[in-house]
Amino acid sequence: MSLPAEFHELAKRVNNWGRWGADDEIGTLNLITDEVVREAAAEVRTGRRVPLALPLQQDGVQTGMVPGRVNPLHTMVQINQELFGPGTVACSDDAVTMGLQAATHWDALSHVSHSGRLYNGRPADTVTAHGGAGFGGIDKPGHIVSRGVLLDVARALGRERLDSGHAVTPEDLDAAEELSGTKVGPGDIVLVRTGQMQLCLTGDKQAYTFPSPGLSVRTPEWFHARDVAAVANDTLTFEIFPPEIEDLWLPVHALDLVEMGMLQGQNWNLEKLSTACGELGRHAFLLSAMPEPFTGGTGTPVAPVAIF
Repeated sequence: MSLPAEFHELAKRVNNWGRWGADDEIGTLNLITDEVVREAAAEVRTGRRVPLALPLQQDGVQTGMVPGRVNPLHTMVQINQELFGPGTVACSDDAVTMGLQAATHWDALSHVSHSGRLYNGRPADTVTAHGGAGFGGIDKPGHIVSRGVLLDVARALGRERLDSGHAVTPEDLDAAEELSGTKVGPGDIVLVRTGQMQLCLTGDKQAYTFPSPGLSVRTPEWFHARDVAAVANDTLTFEIFPPEIEDLWLPVHALDLVEMGMLQGQNWNLEKLSTACGELGRHAFLLSAMPEPFTGGTGTPVAPVAIF
C-alpha cells in the first residue's frame, strides 16, 4: 500500500534534503552550533543533575512487540580471575547482548525509510546486513549537547498521564511551551512528557507498550518551524500507537527522520525531570545526551543527563 497524498503533502512542508549539502548525514543536529552550546551552558546555575535513562537490565521494557529488539542480557565472562598467576591482581569482566534501541535510546536517521529513500534522498539499500547503516548511522553525530526544554504536555493539560489514545498536537505543544515559560528555538532539544513512563516504572510493561499516547502526525511541522535539533519522549513508540490515520504506520518516524533529518529519542524517563522543573520553576537546562558511536548503528543506547 502506497503512502497517502496527505503524507506526501506533509513531507514537502518539512523536507530538509540538501539544506546542509548533499553529503550531510546529521540533519538538524547541524543547528547545534558553538553559539547554541555556549548559551545552553548558561542554563547551569545550581549544578543539580537529573538522570533520564532507564536501567539496562534483562527485565527491561521490551515485550517482543518489535522483533529482535531484545532486552539486555548481561553475562560474566570472568570473575575474580588472576590473569597473571596466583596472588596477582584479579579481574572481573562482563559482556552484554541487547537491541541498540531496547531501552532509553536515540534513533539514527537510517532507522527508517520510505519510498526506498533515507534522509537526504539516499537509497534505503545503503543499510546492509553486514555493514549496517552505510549512510546516516548513529556514529555520525559524534556528540549531542545542547539546551534541553521540557514540554510537559501532561501537566499543561492538568493530568498526571495522558490517555492511551491521546495524540499530542501542535496545540498541546503550544500549551506546554506556555507552561514552561521558555520559547523553543533553533538548536534546542525538546523533551515531550506524556506521563506514559509511569506505567513502565510500576511494572506494567504491556500497558506501557500498547496502546500508547504519542506525537501526532501534525507535530513535525511544529518542530520544523522552530528549527528544533532533536526530540525525545517518554513512550516506547514515540508517536501515537495505533496510528491516528488508519493503516498509516509510523508516519511521524518517516517525517522526522527521513524528511526532516531530525533524531528521535524514546523510552526517556522524564518523571524526575518534571518534578525538578516544577521545584525550580524553569523548564530549560543543559542537556548532555551523547550517543554511543556504534559504527553503522541505526540507533544507540543513551544515558542523558539534564543539568540545571
